[in-house]
Amino acid sequence: MNPIRKLAYNEIKSQRYSPDELKSQPRFPIYVVLENIRSMYNVGAAFRTSDAARIQELILCGYTACPPRKEIDKTALGATETVPWRHFKTGLDAVYWLHEQGVKVMVLEHTDQSQNLMTMNCEFPIALVIGNEVDGVSEEVVAAADLACEIPMYGMKQSLNAAVAYGIAVFQLVEKFHRK
Repeated sequence: MNPIRKLAYNEIKSQRYSPDELKSQPRFPIYVVLENIRSMYNVGAAFRTSDAARIQELILCGYTACPPRKEIDKTALGATETVPWRHFKTGLDAVYWLHEQGVKVMVLEHTDQSQNLMTMNCEFPIALVIGNEVDGVSEEVVAAADLACEIPMYGMKQSLNAAVAYGIAVFQLVEKFHRK
């Protein structure tokens, strides 16, 4: 049995798209809405994760910081240049726009109708809404959403860091899309 060998940076890079090549690649039919995210590091992490998942578009709402910001760039590591994004004044404005585009909107939030993200069925295109680190998704956006999901929690805590929750959820959606 051969020992495992860690790949060098250039070996990994040769397996990835360049920014120019990425522009011509199809994106997964997944939109992500960040509503009132306080931490610019969480925003940067969302950009980096959005690049890795090759989502359709990242939508920043409310007081969520927009690039260019050094705090976002520190975590995004260049992903602000490879992820399509836009800003809306409110999360509700984003939901209305998404519905006009024919996109189902799903909030990642504890609601009376939340489904287990790991086992639920999804239709695409879909938008995933990630809410504020303290208050979650706003009541208005929850009420306007088409469905709600949650990540199963097996410990004492009822939630995860916004960027961590987003990472888990978006890759679940990518896998669900692959299986369709």
